[in-house]
Amino acid sequence: MANPWALETCCDTLEITFLCVFAAYLVINFFLWNTFILKPMKLIAVFVHELGHATMCWLTGGQVKGIEVYTNEGGVTKYTGGIRLCVIPAGYLGGALFGGFFVAMCGDRIASTVCASVFVFSLIVSLFYSPNGVLVGLSIGFALVTAVFIFIEWFVWGPILQFVVLYYGVTIGTFSVYDIYDDLITRTVDGSDAKACHDLIPCCLPRCVGVQFAVVAMIFQAAGLYFALVWMGGKE
Repeated sequence: MANPWALETCCDTLEITFLCVFAAYLVINFFLWNTFILKPMKLIAVFVHELGHATMCWLTGGQVKGIEVYTNEGGVTKYTGGIRLCVIPAGYLGGALFGGFFVAMCGDRIASTVCASVFVFSLIVSLFYSPNGVLVGLSIGFALVTAVFIFIEWFVWGPILQFVVLYYGVTIGTFSVYDIYDDLITRTVDGSDAKACHDLIPCCLPRCVGVQFAVVAMIFQAAGLYFALVWMGGKE
């Protein structure tokens, strides 16, 4: 019996289609990166970044006071308590982790539905944490769009949700890597997560932290790709 964990069943039509779509999404994003078309997805990636901060704050016993996203592709999570050493890196790394998670979940119809439903729930929850106008629009808009795709998947036509979840994962993961490179490696931005890590641990230089974040972010995306292929291979 073939071992899917070793990818011995890869690559049949399903996996080849998945890899081609994954590559196509990367190419499309590359050419549309600085256009208004991709702006909403980049802003939702910022939201996921802030969600990473908020999630780690909750996990370490803190309280989230507010979540905001700005049109300049920045954001802020206002919180009290929690373990700062855990909360600070959870933005970039959390965004990359969520991106890889979306990619992994697209390997199965039910998993894609669960992932999309959790995403919708997260967007709705954000509305209760003093969001600014941009985040209100993003949360309502993406919650409705994602809910519509869930409905279409199960009651109209499929598969479609898996491709939507894959696109979310590719774009969020790509944005995380790019954001790390732009904010932490090519320059040192005052107020960035890497600078905050440096302030807490002086021996960790901001650019060194950025390189470490970038490596981990790419590992998360590769892991998502691997687990999606394993999931598909297990069905054959």
